[in-house]
Amino acid sequence: MLTSGGDCQSLNATMRGVAKALYNMFDDVEIVGFEEGYKGLMYADYQILKPGDFSGILTRGGTILGTSRQPFKQMREPDENGLDKVEAMKHTYRKLRLECLVVLGGNGSQKTANLLREEGLNIVSLPKTIDNDLWGTDMTFGFQSAVNVATNAIDCIHTTAASHGRVFIVEIMGHKVGWLTLHAGIAGGADIILLPEIPYDLNVVCDALKKRSAAGKKFSIIAVAEGAISKEDAALSKKELKEKKKNSIYPSIAYEIGAKISQATGQEVRVTVPGHMQRGGEPCPYDRVLSTRLGAEAAELIKKGEYGYMVVVKDNEITKIPLSETAGKLKYVDPNGSIIKEAKLVGISFGDK
Repeated sequence: MLTSGGDCQSLNATMRGVAKALYNMFDDVEIVGFEEGYKGLMYADYQILKPGDFSGILTRGGTILGTSRQPFKQMREPDENGLDKVEAMKHTYRKLRLECLVVLGGNGSQKTANLLREEGLNIVSLPKTIDNDLWGTDMTFGFQSAVNVATNAIDCIHTTAASHGRVFIVEIMGHKVGWLTLHAGIAGGADIILLPEIPYDLNVVCDALKKRSAAGKKFSIIAVAEGAISKEDAALSKKELKEKKKNSIYPSIAYEIGAKISQATGQEVRVTVPGHMQRGGEPCPYDRVLSTRLGAEAAELIKKGEYGYMVVVKDNEITKIPLSETAGKLKYVDPNGSIIKEAKLVGISFGDK
């Protein structure tokens, strides 16, 4: 078992779900925990986990195994010592005579899990990400806990924004996909929500702020995904956009938007970036339940010898899909989806029109 990529609040709860179910199913089961994700599998850094290791971790954030980011695009490249990473992982797996590798991770981790499946290893994976962007599952563990943290940040900003009559921008995690910003923005009562999937027009954003001021509203809250993009930038090529970001004087998109709003409207703007707080703290009750269910189903697949799947949520039921179907795909916010339409009905602007 390993946890890969960025951490989140429910990794321990999910591992606990897998372990407790396995211990209940088998009289003799040994669980090997690889440290720091795929890195531990490559270099055979592991520990033999005991039932007691899974006690008391349901409410504990982070991961008891540690994690690291191992970019998928570099998996076929040798490490600094010339080590073949894929062959090293396969060697460790076979040396330890493992029956199955359980991978808890997001998009990049699932791609590597699928690569190892193609290389002949028995894999069962679990959908971890605060972005909720894994294709094929309605929900990922970690998402709802991150929504709670991000929403609390917006809630806290409301009081200071109201006191000073300012425009506040809260930058929420999400480079390519805006689910976290969308949900936290709606839950936190944001007036404007800017997402990677809906390129914004700064004039539309400023008009929405002016309209609020004209209606006697003394403050405004803007929830901005860190991957939010203007219509002008969306029209650029990847190379052009990369070059523009490289030469930008702003630390992030929220600061750029804030500066331009201030210049265009004369309103006082402040930026808040909760950052990695969104990954931290204890998992919320929803995630504890979801993690337990997902972990138990993973154990059931192991018991049946059904490998090569990711455990997913479909219509609130726990099921499975082939790893080959989800690896490399993202679940984007649909600009024409019902949740966007409903948000617009209550007056939320997405900066598009």
